Amino acid sequence: MADDVGLDLVEISPDVRPPVCKIMDYGQYKYEQSKKEQQRRAATRQAEMKEVRLGRSAKIDPHDVQIRVAQARKFLMAGHKVQLVQRFRGREMAHKDIGIERLKEICEELGDIAKVESMPKHMGRQVSLILAPDKAKIEVVKRRQAAAEEKAKAAAPQEETATAPEEEKAEAGGEA
Repeated sequence: MADDVGLDLVEISPDVRPPVCKIMDYGQYKYEQSKKEQQRRAATRQAEMKEVRLGRSAKIDPHDVQIRVAQARKFLMAGHKVQLVQRFRGREMAHKDIGIERLKEICEELGDIAKVESMPKHMGRQVSLILAPDKAKIEVVKRRQAAAEEKAKAAAPQEETATAPEEEKAEAGGEA
């Protein structure tokens, strides 16, 4: 019966009595199963851990901190976890509270897209903290960015058409 239709007779459950069989295109079935397996593996992909160092000491300029925050934001938006590391040298060890305060400020700045996975930990001459992306918050931010880009694109052509007649008048007046 399966040969008449050009399909295969596939045994689904061989252990039961009577055995369960199905008439199907076995090659197509195997192909669909492999595609489902690929999608399942891609969905369970592990997030990579990215490290952002806040300089070699606690004496780092606020602008440099903002650059590191922007880099961490980029990693979090891509779905990666971020480990922030603040190192201390020499007498800075006596003032670890300054570095911890800076890490807390960064956590507040990135709080719109991330959640703190581990609080600041002291490891020898450095303090580190791990941030994990908050998928729901990231989706909200991405939607806002997309809406802002659409709004900017919609506004740009209107500005060009508004200035075009003025330029034509100026050119016409200059030639006469």
